[in-house]
Amino acid sequence: MTNQTVNYNEDSIRSLDWKEHIRLRPGMYIGKLGDGSAQDDGIYVLVKEVLDNSIDEHMMGNGKTIDVKVSEHKVEVRDYGRGIPLGKVVDCVSKINTGGKYDSGAFQKSVGLNGVGTKAVNALSTFFKVQSYRDGKTKVAEFERGEIIQDHKETESSGRNGTLVVFKPDETIFKNYHFIPQYLEDLIWNYCFLNAGLTINFNGVKFHSEKGLHDLLARKTDIEQLRYPIIHLKGEDIELALSHTSQYGEEYYTFVNGQYTTQGGTHQAAFREALVKTIREYYNKNFDAADVRASVIGALAVRVQEPVFESQTKTKLGSQNVAPDGPTMRTFVNDFVKKHLDDYLHRHQDVAEALQKRILQSERERKEIAGIKKLANERAKKANLHNKKLRDCRIHLDDKKEDDRKSETTLFITEGDSASGSITKSRDVQTQAVFSLRGKPLNCFGQTKKVVYENEEFNLLQHALNIEDGLDGLRYEKIVIATDADVDGMHIRLLLLTYFLQFFPDLVRRGHIYILDTPLFRVRNKKETIYCYTDEERQLAIRKLGSNPEITRFKGLGEISPDEFKGFIGPDIRLDPVILKNESSIKDLLTFYMGKNTQDRQGFIINNLKIEKDIPEEIEAA
Repeated sequence: MTNQTVNYNEDSIRSLDWKEHIRLRPGMYIGKLGDGSAQDDGIYVLVKEVLDNSIDEHMMGNGKTIDVKVSEHKVEVRDYGRGIPLGKVVDCVSKINTGGKYDSGAFQKSVGLNGVGTKAVNALSTFFKVQSYRDGKTKVAEFERGEIIQDHKETESSGRNGTLVVFKPDETIFKNYHFIPQYLEDLIWNYCFLNAGLTINFNGVKFHSEKGLHDLLARKTDIEQLRYPIIHLKGEDIELALSHTSQYGEEYYTFVNGQYTTQGGTHQAAFREALVKTIREYYNKNFDAADVRASVIGALAVRVQEPVFESQTKTKLGSQNVAPDGPTMRTFVNDFVKKHLDDYLHRHQDVAEALQKRILQSERERKEIAGIKKLANERAKKANLHNKKLRDCRIHLDDKKEDDRKSETTLFITEGDSASGSITKSRDVQTQAVFSLRGKPLNCFGQTKKVVYENEEFNLLQHALNIEDGLDGLRYEKIVIATDADVDGMHIRLLLLTYFLQFFPDLVRRGHIYILDTPLFRVRNKKETIYCYTDEERQLAIRKLGSNPEITRFKGLGEISPDEFKGFIGPDIRLDPVILKNESSIKDLLTFYMGKNTQDRQGFIINNLKIEKDIPEEIEAA
């Protein structure tokens, strides 16, 4: 081997300015990029960073209304707060570590304490405009990828005090991106629930909440499934709402200073612990913690000074204390829950009785399946030794070691050996796993969880996902249903969605379930090949290539060669997220599509045989 001399001198050392560094390492500032198909993709983080500033103004008592407009590729946010001081408009959006949030007197308990937010939005946008209205004057500055292109002089203005930000995310960084309205609406609603009395006008629709977290649970839950009325408790810097449902799983919505902590953190852990402790003490019975928390739905919001998050995107709280010299988060939450929940139960005996009844039901169900569960677990362990159903990947979501690629971890659920073979040969073995179904899964509509352990297919899938005891151990960020675009494939999708909605609804609610979008046609000539996902795309491709190109209709995933499949499950993968609309009743939904009304179901399947947008209106593949 020849040793090559590498010159290492002053020329080897390079300093990046702020915008270059953000553009070179965007993940450090906004987390994963994505194309908008996941709720935590970068384009939504950009919207949040701008909105957070407007919300902080509202929290300080400045402005009760925020106007938001989002078109295909442009975002506008106008608040009616104090407006950025005109002499600092440019600095606030283009100088790192510059902002009002370093002055604790101005922003005691805000989210964006790092002085980076709008700078990241600026650097990652092809167009960024900021305009401040303040005391009869206005100042405008315009940027392109963080570089200032227009620094307008201050002028007189009759506009109300406040700030306007307009930006267009950079398509070279957020490739093929698209905003999903449902995700934006959820974001807007959360801001309203956490700031009762605030009005946000989003694309001409008014969003407003009077009861805060009570309204959040009412919107997120099928009221008919609640076992007792929502318990809503408020204190200084803490608010919670709580109930139990008839569904499986635990469901939590937790927030810190207005930030939705999708991964929980110290405050959520304290809430779960305090709930069990308070319930045990109130009923003077040592209930199993799993029985107390089974089927719970809860929302918790806390406000703390100088919060510490475990990532730049602030999805998991790491703070041990509510303030530098204050009590621990555990003590703070526990003391509040113990006093106020206990008082509530003493004042509302009907709720206390309904709550106890739900816990005892969970206890009975757990004991009924204990024996079956043990046998099923033994079967699953034995099967894993020589079972080819799961071709696993090397990186997993629940790995303790930090890895930037955890968010890419994906499990493809396929039908048949040919489809699973194609995906297995073309996948990224680091982050993509394949689970192969044997024929059609069982229709588990109306069944109890006992069926999950008795049915080998479901039991092995549950173990592959590692969700037997909840989503904390989930091994993959994305669970992708990859079936053929025919009647059988459509039916399998519905059967799998029934399984997830019936027993693991949180997987759907938290945005983990997707449908793989694969091309229907290949159009090519000697010079170029175009893959088409719709008939419209096929027509365009024919016109582009001209002179009788070769057209192939893919009837099944197994017909697509591994080499071709690489392009469909690689960086340009197209996924349709399965979104459960908030007003949908899971029970009614499953009754209609998976009950005994076979004719309705067949009609639905036949009328929706296309690869995109192909699940019920209430379960929307956006």
